[in-house]
Amino acid sequence: MGDVTGRGRLTVVGGGLGGLTAALCAAEAGAEVTLYEARHRLGGRARTAEGPYRTNEGPHALYNGGPHWRWLARRGLLPPMARVPAVEGLRMRYHRGGALHRMPPPALLRLRRRRDAPVGVPYLAWAAEQLGEETARVAANFAAVATFHHAPGELSAAFTHERMRRASKLPPEAHYPKDGWASLVARMAGRARESGVRVETGARVDAGALAEAQRHGPVVIATSLAAAQGLLDDPSLSWPSGRTALLDLVLEARRGDAFAVSDLEAPGWIERFSAADRSLAPAGQSLIQAQFPMAPDEPRAAALTRGEQLLDLGFAGWRDRVVRRTEATADGRTGAVDLPGTSWRDRPAIDRGDGRYLVGDQVAAPGVLSEVSFASAWEAVRLALGSPAGQAAPRTVTRSPGRSARR
Repeated sequence: MGDVTGRGRLTVVGGGLGGLTAALCAAEAGAEVTLYEARHRLGGRARTAEGPYRTNEGPHALYNGGPHWRWLARRGLLPPMARVPAVEGLRMRYHRGGALHRMPPPALLRLRRRRDAPVGVPYLAWAAEQLGEETARVAANFAAVATFHHAPGELSAAFTHERMRRASKLPPEAHYPKDGWASLVARMAGRARESGVRVETGARVDAGALAEAQRHGPVVIATSLAAAQGLLDDPSLSWPSGRTALLDLVLEARRGDAFAVSDLEAPGWIERFSAADRSLAPAGQSLIQAQFPMAPDEPRAAALTRGEQLLDLGFAGWRDRVVRRTEATADGRTGAVDLPGTSWRDRPAIDRGDGRYLVGDQVAAPGVLSEVSFASAWEAVRLALGSPAGQAAPRTVTRSPGRSARR
């Protein structure tokens, strides 16, 4: 944030990626920072399970195309990263017409080259005008890997298309922190402590404690919107998100297993993460994490049945190779989704007034998935400490509404 000193005190509530980013930015600006995390471990939704199976909360990747990557790299905070090995990349499969294919439909790649998708119309309608209804459905289902939503085609065309383009970029933007997200969290937490941030874990903050903290300086609330609602007594803090079934599988490894399967018939994604990072599972075993978005009234069992049919195609004999299986539902915990006529600018504002600032992946900041947490943290600290524009973070260029934006 530049060589700014004497910035006073700042409190951060929440120790996920957004909270850690805010704490680091404020400490760099010379503020006295205290971070409170309710759990006994930092990381929020970026926590990695301990033990032999290093699972994260659903499929995960760190895209290298956003300003958050540069921000982390400049500070030496990027851990060793894995990328899709060439041999595994050849095992990417696309489900269409009841079978798996080695290549996506050519029309999908042609659609990807279109840049200016509008904010005000659904993605299916816009994409169908470009290259037909079939290509539009395929592209929308593919985009579910970065939306975690059961109907990406019903969302804003600008929102869904940006995610489709980022997810389909070659070479892939997706990189994987070795040893899971925990390696990134550990580096950020270590740097925060080195920078003088006081980190309190197992410390739940209620409305009374928040009010007390406000007496001493601005407060950054880096929690879920649901938690922020209670802390701020503000029921308006809400925004649509995805609802998806999560499936973690540890299988006995077998040659020929797919690296990833993208369902182009319906939203769904399966990925063998241990193919890129062998530290995630013991030798001879494969760690697979998958997500199958669910409609509001769809039971998890129905979504998992769809997923198991994909597994039958991409992982022959998987049912007899299961070492461990875990199921969960992520509801409202997968980042913002923007409906037609809305963009990230319309989400809950970062500045909540009275020295309170909101950070997270469902607030008014640009980016894809976790990038929103980083961007909102930079802006929250800039606003809280009065830093000159441009000092808090790398500049994120957006196009003013037309209303089409590329981030």
